[in-house]
Amino acid sequence: MNKSPVLPDSWFSTETVQARLMDPRGDLAERAIQIRRNPVSGRTSRIAFSRVNEKEAGVDRLPAPPPDADQTTRCPFCRPQVMTQTPQLIPQIHPDGRMRRGESLLFPNLFPYGAYSAVSLFDNTHFVEIGTAVESSYTDCLVNCADYLKRVHRHDPSAVHMAITQNHLPSAGGSMVHPHLQVHADRIGANHQRFLHERALAHRQACRRGLFSDYAAHEVRLRERYIGNTGPWVWMAAFAPEGFFEIWAVYPGTTSLLVLDESDWHHLAVGMIRVQRLYRSLNRNGYNFGLLAVETPQSALELRAVMVVRSNYAPWTRSDHTGFEVMLGDMATFTAPEETARLARAFWQ
Repeated sequence: MNKSPVLPDSWFSTETVQARLMDPRGDLAERAIQIRRNPVSGRTSRIAFSRVNEKEAGVDRLPAPPPDADQTTRCPFCRPQVMTQTPQLIPQIHPDGRMRRGESLLFPNLFPYGAYSAVSLFDNTHFVEIGTAVESSYTDCLVNCADYLKRVHRHDPSAVHMAITQNHLPSAGGSMVHPHLQVHADRIGANHQRFLHERALAHRQACRRGLFSDYAAHEVRLRERYIGNTGPWVWMAAFAPEGFFEIWAVYPGTTSLLVLDESDWHHLAVGMIRVQRLYRSLNRNGYNFGLLAVETPQSALELRAVMVVRSNYAPWTRSDHTGFEVMLGDMATFTAPEETARLARAFWQ
């Protein structure tokens, strides 16, 4: 990777504001809030350092498994009921109705979010504690997703906006405890796909380089938020996080999900589980994952996977999205990304 400073430091904008108040003892006190601007999106996020040592309910230990962690007979994703309670793919995509790769099983989403919306199960294990999955199960599941997207692309070349996502546990938006990935393809892009595609294309036209390649090269050079590599994937803590303990994995120079081989997916799976182990070490049990692509020859949007931890799925835990995030649009976290990277590096050794 080019280690020259391909992105100016000014793109990584940080500003600190001070809140002044009289503390409960009557003394004048100042509280620092750091505001960072995301070099990719231009959006700002805030780090409220004064809350870093706050004793948040429900994170002093890893929460107990969900109440339905052993309810395999009621789960439509568990066997044998998965074969009778889930839908099947149209024959034009796959003649068998469902796709298998190792223990992974893929079928359409019964409640789709787009023209091509599928669910890919890792295996027949009903509940998997965060950070304890077998790497091969993730690799097989990701390859199954990629094979499905290739079939969709051949069937409908207009469905170029693709994504692979995960909601682990209900606190992350998951409706099913049984672990799975969601797979999406549509001719109409989601907000992030359209916006990132435009930003990446503008950067390539201006610099003749990839936006995420330049971003990753900058982070590797500085090494403040760089965590490590798994194969071609470069892992780093997000400079201006829009979620708690947000971590990115960039595949420099590659814009298509459809060209990755099994080794590429394996290396991504390895990193995903390492990040999960970090979250587990923080006594968190829920997270989101996302990988987006725009599958057109002119696309400049390089592959970037994002993982963020979510509020625990446990009684009396606080949501990680407050009125500040929902109504003002700035994410407020409590931990510096440099500290997130320091904690994560232990899982790359």
